[in-house]
Amino acid sequence: MRLRLVLPLLILCTGLRVQAQVPVADSAAVVVVRPLPPSSLRSVALRIAVPSVLVGVGVLAHSPRFNQTLYEAKREMQAETREIFGGFNSHGIDDYTRHVPLAVAYGLMATGHRGERTALGFTLIYLAAHELDAGVVSNLKRITAEARPNNANDLTSFPSSHTSQAFLTATLLHEQYGRQYPWVSVSGYAVAAATGAMRVLGNKHWATDVLAGAGIGFLSAETVWHLYPVLTRLLPKGVAHKLLVMPTYAAGGGTGFALAYQP
Repeated sequence: MRLRLVLPLLILCTGLRVQAQVPVADSAAVVVVRPLPPSSLRSVALRIAVPSVLVGVGVLAHSPRFNQTLYEAKREMQAETREIFGGFNSHGIDDYTRHVPLAVAYGLMATGHRGERTALGFTLIYLAAHELDAGVVSNLKRITAEARPNNANDLTSFPSSHTSQAFLTATLLHEQYGRQYPWVSVSGYAVAAATGAMRVLGNKHWATDVLAGAGIGFLSAETVWHLYPVLTRLLPKGVAHKLLVMPTYAAGGGTGFALAYQP
C-alpha cells in the first residue's frame, strides 16, 4: 500500500513548476506558482512520460505472466551481452561512478560557482531525494524478488540501485548547474549511463533493471527539487530564521536530519 501511494506521488510531483522571485536565497525567496504555457506543459509531460515508461518496461519484463515478449527479450539480450563481453570486469568502478555527479556539484560550489540552490538547500534536496529513491527501490526489490543474472539466489536485482543513484545525482547536477554549464549536465548523464552499462556488462543486472533504475532516480530527484521551495515556505518566517537543519550520518550508511531551534 505504501508503494502504491509513493509511486503516483513521485510521478505527479515532477510536473510541479515553482518560480521564485529571488531564486538564489532559498530562505528569503517569495514563491509564485504560475500556470505553465502549452510548450512547457508538453516538456513537463515528456519528462514524466519517458522515465515512467522505462519503469513500466522493467515491471512488465519481470515475469512472463506480465509480458512474454519483454521477458524473453530481456534474457536474450543478457545472453548476447555475455557472449560479447563475457570477460568484462568493472573492478568496482561502478560503486564510485554513481557518486561522481554529486562530487562535481559540490566541487563547483566549493570553487565559488553559484548554482540554482544554496549549498544547504542542495544538500537537503539530495538527502530527501536519496531517501525517496531508496524507499521506492528497496520496496520494489522486496516485492519483485527478481533473481540477478549472475546469482539465482540473490533476489535483489530489480531495479538497479546503482543506476537509480547515478541518475538521481546526475539530475540534481543538471538542475543545479545545467542551465549555466550544459557540458556539466551532459557529462553527469554520461557518467550515469556508463554506471548502468557497467551493471549490465558485469552481469549484475538485467538491462530492464537498469532502465527502471534510471527512471526512478530521475523522478525522485525531480520530485524533491520542485517540491523543495514550496515545503520551505510552510514554516513561519520567524521560525525559518531560527531553525538549523543539518544532515546526519549513522553507522551502516544511514542518513537523516538533525534539527536545532534557538528561541
